[in-house]
Order: sequence, then structure tokens, then C-alpha cells
Amino acid sequence: MIDPDLVVRDVESYRDFAVRFLGEIVSIPTVSPWGEGYEEFARVSKELLESVGVSVEIHRVPQEYVDPRVPPEGRGKARYIVIARIGSRDNVTLHFNGHYDVVPGGPGWSVTEPFKPRIVDGKLYGRGTTDMKGGIAAIATAMASLSKHVDRLGIGVEAVFVPDEEIGGSTGTGYVVEKGMVRSRYVVIAEPSGLGQIYIGHKGAVWGEVVVKGRTGHGSTPWLGVNAFDKATLIARKMFDELVPRIEAKKSKYTYDLEEGNKATIMIGGYLKGGEKINQIPGEVVFSFDRRLIVEESIEDAWREIKEFIEDTARKVGADVELRLVHKMEPVVVDPGSRIFGTIEKAAERVLGARPRKIVCIGGLDMRYYVAAGYEAATYGPGVLGTAHTPDEYIEIEDMVSASKIYSLLPLILSSKGS
Repeated sequence: MIDPDLVVRDVESYRDFAVRFLGEIVSIPTVSPWGEGYEEFARVSKELLESVGVSVEIHRVPQEYVDPRVPPEGRGKARYIVIARIGSRDNVTLHFNGHYDVVPGGPGWSVTEPFKPRIVDGKLYGRGTTDMKGGIAAIATAMASLSKHVDRLGIGVEAVFVPDEEIGGSTGTGYVVEKGMVRSRYVVIAEPSGLGQIYIGHKGAVWGEVVVKGRTGHGSTPWLGVNAFDKATLIARKMFDELVPRIEAKKSKYTYDLEEGNKATIMIGGYLKGGEKINQIPGEVVFSFDRRLIVEESIEDAWREIKEFIEDTARKVGADVELRLVHKMEPVVVDPGSRIFGTIEKAAERVLGARPRKIVCIGGLDMRYYVAAGYEAATYGPGVLGTAHTPDEYIEIEDMVSASKIYSLLPLILSSKGS
């Protein structure tokens, strides 16, 4: 039998490793979709993990798989899956997942620069600390600690660190699942839920464009053309006045991570494109919408509702309109009574003294790939939710270490190897 308290104490002895690991990977600008720092991340994480007894392989995703699935600026750039393992490869008890790509650093930082990690008052600042390199560091630290007990485990633990979650995940987690690279029934994704809550699912999404077509003409004779901007504003106004409240009236029975997150939403005008010259009637205007689905909805119904509303409105205002689907993501919710959730609850109670609540994430998660393939998946990781993608993003070092302790207990509980 393995003493769980001993495993937890061992994690504490790896605190400095956790901080160093996170600092080194945060300093690598792994911004998607460009992927410039992906190879460096793979190399650095491999070296750090191998230095503490974790076996690592680097798998390059075939370029012919990548290029059709990423935006133009990411094509021709290599994608890497970092696969970390300890213990048996025939009896893998748990599979961890974390994405190493981040959003751009952006302006407005005051504590440090985006890719120059800095520790202040127990917080480590830098782009990706919360979303989600802190979760990766927590996984790495747990595996480092467990590697000391590998001869007595009789089980295996694996982790994959993947690219491109921020652009949909198909060339990261999607590839891992599709190619059968998961050796355990149980999956934990270390996205920043916060340690007080576990995500049992996430909202869906339908992104689209409304393309309004007019007829160009000289700005001095507007009556001779058809102003696409005029028609677009009429359609958008109608969407705000009628479609938005209709959609937001749809409520979910589940608890979400923000109080108002239990309703369906549509955000209009994330981007607006149109016109070419100040003295030319705009011949085409494009505006976007971002429809978020509660878990009780389907993509097909959401798309149909938007399409019918816009086509009907276009007829009424005399507009020529095309609707384009940009991206879709099915909502996911799983059985909160699944074994993986009970395991996390037990481990968290042992480390934190309280069980996390089970809720639905208002954003999207790579969890959907695992669930669709039949794995028992949960999303649970350290991080400060309000700082993801913002200037001065940070993570509490103590939370990262606590997550490592919880992660180190999960395979013991799943395999009943803990005393």
C-alpha cells in the first residue's frame, strides 16, 4: 500500500520545481495560431520532466493534418504533442491533458511584460499562467512526485500537452483522441476551473457572419446605389431588439460558473467589415455574431433560429443577405455522478478540507473531444478565472501546488492503491 500523505508531502518537496517549470514555459511565447514557440516549449518541457524521472516523447502532428484545420497564418508551422508517462504502459489509470498555446500578450501590462514571468506576493504573473500553463506545471509536478513511487504503483499515469486549444483544439486534443493516443478511461483536463469547482460540461457555440450586399456608387449620389451599411444597421437593430431577448429567455437547469451564465446568449458585432473609400457607397458590409448555447440546446436548432430570423428580417427591409457559418461547437454535459468526479472530490477534500462543487463552464473546453469518444472526462485545474486573456494575468503559486497534491492522489484513489 502507498501512503497518500507521503505522496502529498513529496509534492511539497517539488514546490521549487513547480515554480521553475512554470516560469520557464511562460517565458516561451506559444501564441496560437502562429505557433512560433511550439517547438521550444516541447524541448524545454521534455528536458525539465526528464530531469525528475518522467519519460517523455514528442510527437509531431503531420503537416497535412494541420494545414486544413488552422487559419492561414498558422499553416506550414509545426505542431507538437508532448507525451509524458510514468509507470506501466499497459495499465494506465489516469490521463491528464493541458494546452500550452496562449493568446497574444496584448497591451496594458503593469506588473511585468507578458512573457517575462515575475513573482509578486505569492503570485506568478505572465501570459498563460492561469490559462493554462499553471495547470500544466501542476500536472508535471504531480508526475514528478509520483515518479518516486513508480516501482510500487503497478499502474501508469500519462499526460499530453497539446497546442491550439485557443483556436478550437482540432490539431491538439482532437488529434490525440482521433488517433487513439489515450490509454486510460479516465481523463482530467487542467483548465482553470479554480480548485473550488469542477466543470461537468461547457456551453456550445455557433459563430457566424451576416453578409449584407448593396450596390456601390459615388458618395455624391447616394440615391443611385444601395447602401449595404444602411441595410446592415436595420438588420442588426432588429436582432438586438427582438432576437437577443428571445434567445436570452432560454434558461438552463444547471449551475454555471457565473450567476448569469445559465442563459443562452448572442453577442452581435464582434467585428464589422465594410466599405472601401470615404466617398463610395458601401457595396458590402459584414458583421459577426457569437451565439452561446446552454447544454440543453443543439447547434442545429440554434442555427435554424438565427437563419430564419435574419432571412425574414432581410425580406422586410429589402436587403440581399448571405449567412455564413464560421465555427460550431456542441455543448457538453456529463453525468456528475461519474467516478472521475467522485475521485476528484475525495482528493480535494483531503488536500483542501472541502469538496468542490460541480458546475458548467460558460466557455468552451477540449473536454468535448474526450466525451464524444466515450471517455470519462472532468475539467479541474488551478487559476484565477478573471485574469485569463487579460493584462497582468497571474496564478497563485499556492493553488498550483495544491492542485499538484490533488492530482497526485487521483491515480491512487482510482486504482485503490492508497491506504
